[in-house]
Amino acid sequence: MEKRALGRSGLEVSALGFGCMGLNFAYGPGIERQAAVSLIRAAFDRGVTLFDTAEAYGPLTNEELVGEAVGPFRDQITVATKFGFKDGDATKGMDSRPERIRAVANAALARLRTDRIDLFYQHRVDPAVPIEDVAGTVKELIREGKVRHFGLSEAGVETIRRAHRVQPVTALQSEYSLWWREPEKEILPALEELGIGFVAFSPLGRGFLTGTIDAETAFATNDFRNRLPRFSPESRQANQALVEAVRSIAESKRATAAQIALAWLLAQRPWVVPIPGTTKEHRLRENIGAAAIALTPDDRQRIGDALAKIEIHGDRYPAQLAATAGR
Repeated sequence: MEKRALGRSGLEVSALGFGCMGLNFAYGPGIERQAAVSLIRAAFDRGVTLFDTAEAYGPLTNEELVGEAVGPFRDQITVATKFGFKDGDATKGMDSRPERIRAVANAALARLRTDRIDLFYQHRVDPAVPIEDVAGTVKELIREGKVRHFGLSEAGVETIRRAHRVQPVTALQSEYSLWWREPEKEILPALEELGIGFVAFSPLGRGFLTGTIDAETAFATNDFRNRLPRFSPESRQANQALVEAVRSIAESKRATAAQIALAWLLAQRPWVVPIPGTTKEHRLRENIGAAAIALTPDDRQRIGDALAKIEIHGDRYPAQLAATAGR
C-alpha cells in the first residue's frame, strides 16, 4: 500500500490505517479475541502499518489484544494509543495531569508488550490542565524513549498551536468524513501551515456511509450509536439521501460506497490518513481497496455538487459529549 507522511514529522504510515476500537468496544459485543488478533494480522498482511487503540477502549482490553496481535511484526508498524480520561473510563471525565499521563504511558507499554509508543495522543483536551503542561510531559516521555511522537485528538486550532510550540505535534486525530466536514473550515489549513498530519476517525460515518444501515437497523443495546442524535431512526431516514448519492457515484466507478467515501478522504490532502475499523475480513479487503481508487477532479466536483444539495440531520454527539470536542 502507498505510504503517507504525517506532516513534516518524518513519520510514514500506510495511506489507510486500522481503527481497532470496534473490535471489542463501543459497537456492540465485538468479536472473539483470537478473531480480532487474526483480523489485525490480516490487515498487516495487506499493507496496513498504522494501528490505533486507546486506554479507554475496553477500557484497557483493546490495548492488550493489539499488543498480542502485532507482536510478530512490531518493528514494522506504528502503534498509536491515547491518554486523557479519568481511570481510562470515558464516562468519568478528563484527566491529563502530568502524573496521570506518565502512569498511562507506563501501563500502556506493558499492555502493548512494547518498549515505546509510536504515537501518543491526548484523547480529549482537558480544560483543567494547561495544554503546555500536557505537551511538556509528553516531551519528557519522548526524551526518555518511551514515546516517539505526540498527537492530539479533537483539539481546536488555538490548542494545537499552543501545544505545538512546546512539543511538535505529529498528528491531529479527529472525525472527518463525507458527513462531517467541519475540519475543512479551520483545522486543515492550520495543520498544513504547521506541518501536522491528520488522522481521520469514523471515516465511514460510524458505518452509515457503507450503505448497510437504514432507519430500520437495530443496534445492540450496548452500541454507542444508540446515544447519538445522528443515528436516531428519524435522522437515519433523512440522511439516506447522502448514502444514495455516494452509491450512485460508486456505481459509476465500479466501486462500493465505502470505497468512494475513503477515496474521497484520501484525495483531500496527501497527509490525511483515514483509519476505518471493521470486525469482518471481507470489509477489511473492501476498505483497503479504496487506496487504489484515484478520484479525478471531475469525480471530486461531482461529489461536491451532490453534497451541496444535501442537509445532514442530527448532531454527531449528545450535548454532554459535544462539549468535549474542538477545544
